[in-house]
Amino acid sequence: MTASPTFSIVIPAYNEEERLGPTLDRVLAFARGNGWRAEIIVVNDGSRDRTAEIVRSYERNTGIVRLLENPGNRGKGYSVRHGVLNATGEFILFTDADMSSPIEEAPKLLQALAGGADIAIGSRWARSELQTRRQSLARQFLGRVFNLLLRLLLRLDFKDTQCGFKAFRREAARAVFPLQRVEGWGFDPEILFLANQFGFRMVEVPVRWGHDTRTRINPLLDGARMVSDMLLIRWNSISGKYSGGCLARVDPKPERSPLPTDINTAA
Repeated sequence: MTASPTFSIVIPAYNEEERLGPTLDRVLAFARGNGWRAEIIVVNDGSRDRTAEIVRSYERNTGIVRLLENPGNRGKGYSVRHGVLNATGEFILFTDADMSSPIEEAPKLLQALAGGADIAIGSRWARSELQTRRQSLARQFLGRVFNLLLRLLLRLDFKDTQCGFKAFRREAARAVFPLQRVEGWGFDPEILFLANQFGFRMVEVPVRWGHDTRTRINPLLDGARMVSDMLLIRWNSISGKYSGGCLARVDPKPERSPLPTDINTAA
């Protein structure tokens, strides 16, 4: 692995022995094919299968894959934060192990950063015709209700906060993720809420996406937890629990790292 990668790709993983090998092969092929100076960080969230063993084999054989271990099963939010805070790239992207949004969509997010955004949010609903396999109507309905609550409670004016495909400039990630408190599925709204409080520029980017029927999210149980997390985020804000990060509007930083001119062939 090079001393200073340009791109860090974070993949949270829990019991992913079936999907992880093909996913890493695909991400590696994409990064190498485009000449990216990259690191790939897999965060093992207390898996009980061969997830860690698979990652260690890639770690030994590739030089750019790295394994991080959580202290037990802590949740997706904890895993993403763990990976992001250990990332060394100038530009940090996290993606799900199931590749619901294919890694080939990453240049769309990076182009948004190149255009001046601090955070690029992959969106399933900004252009719904890009979806290759949709969720059930029940899941879509619950998702719309959740989105409405996000707008009312957290003032997050996005079509889709839950797509597991987002990219950050390092300075934005370093400001936001240390303040993250939600460790489960509801961490995305907290990250975006904090980023909004900092004044970072966020852009929603339409991406290809296909629903994986093997998803572990229970739309009712996990949906209720995410609503609870949403209320917790609002309470944390009101009670000053985020104030340790000195939340304040930030001015654009002219010294921030520029993206390579041609993202698809970035070295």
